[in-house]
Amino acid sequence: MDTPKRTIETREDVSHLVRSFYAKVREDDFIGYFFNETITDWEHHLEKLTDFWQGNLLGIPGYKGRPPMEHIKLDYAYGHTITPAHFGQWLNLWINTLDENFEGPKVDLAKDKARQLAEFFTLRIYQARPQPQP
Repeated sequence: MDTPKRTIETREDVSHLVRSFYAKVREDDFIGYFFNETITDWEHHLEKLTDFWQGNLLGIPGYKGRPPMEHIKLDYAYGHTITPAHFGQWLNLWINTLDENFEGPKVDLAKDKARQLAEFFTLRIYQARPQPQP
């Protein structure tokens, strides 16, 4: 029997989304290693990401951080190998997690915000890469 879908209205709902999503990410063959090799305190990271998404989806401030810089540093640490395909997989997992677990107007907002983030982080990463010398 299918579990009823939730709406995204509380921090608990956002936490469920974040935790369900990152469980998929950690198991993913294409992008999981970036996360599994980099994050040493998953509980802290999940709480921080819940703060981030709570701000984006519910308008409740609390997140402190610089996500573009963190992604640029990660790309540097992995030899400038992060590609749009990696963000595409991240986005696919996010959308699948939303569609499997949630319904309501915040679902579309969460998808739109994630699409914007994927594009923004990809652009920032590519802008920050060393330029080839002529």
